[in-house]
Amino acid sequence: MAWLPGMGAGWPSPPTVLGTVTFDTPQESTLSATRDTPSECLERGLTELGLHSTLEQRHYLIQFINLLVRWNQSYNLTAVRDPMEMVTRHLLDSLAVTPYLLSSPVLDLGTGPGLPGIPLAIIQPASRFVLLDSNGKKIRFVRQAAMELGLTARVEVIQARMESYRPREKFATIVSRAVAELEALWQASAPLLTTPGRLLIMKGRRPEAELTALSAPHPLCHRLTVPGLDADRHLIEIRRD
Repeated sequence: MAWLPGMGAGWPSPPTVLGTVTFDTPQESTLSATRDTPSECLERGLTELGLHSTLEQRHYLIQFINLLVRWNQSYNLTAVRDPMEMVTRHLLDSLAVTPYLLSSPVLDLGTGPGLPGIPLAIIQPASRFVLLDSNGKKIRFVRQAAMELGLTARVEVIQARMESYRPREKFATIVSRAVAELEALWQASAPLLTTPGRLLIMKGRRPEAELTALSAPHPLCHRLTVPGLDADRHLIEIRRD
């Protein structure tokens, strides 16, 4: 994607494209010319999710995939290898929870390679995020991605286990992408939530047994539709009001 004059204030100069992985045109892509490019898939998916995005936000979302593809060759950060699949399974899947975010600051508990925290931070420029994980190689990638994408002013990356994490402030929203069972996530998150606050836990199939065992009051289960993904997706929402 060409960097256009007049892109929004506050965004850094375009990051250098790493390696040979570029996605902006069928000629540059490793995908077949008969398929959409990741950029086209992303733009269509954001529209289907009802999310407004600017040109530079879409640029940085694709640049995040660019970085993930390159690092994944050496560090095995994700089992998803295909860039188009990454758009669907990583970007759009992460961004499907956007309407449920209460407010800032937001904690991404068990962020892995920055999911859903990095995509959410790109699409929510007024919010502050903390991305937490205990895996050293994934945290190194997330720190590099935050730097390359110009997010360090409002994205803090921390290596720690969720059970031992003691933040300076509590969080209005805590989001987690199926890193543990519901009860474990609730026990770890409850001391970190403000009032009002929201705990958002992303799951695949509706976790009936976990919901039955959950001690949190009145959990809500929302079925999510992720554009281009033919698989069950659910969001467990626990409200503290």
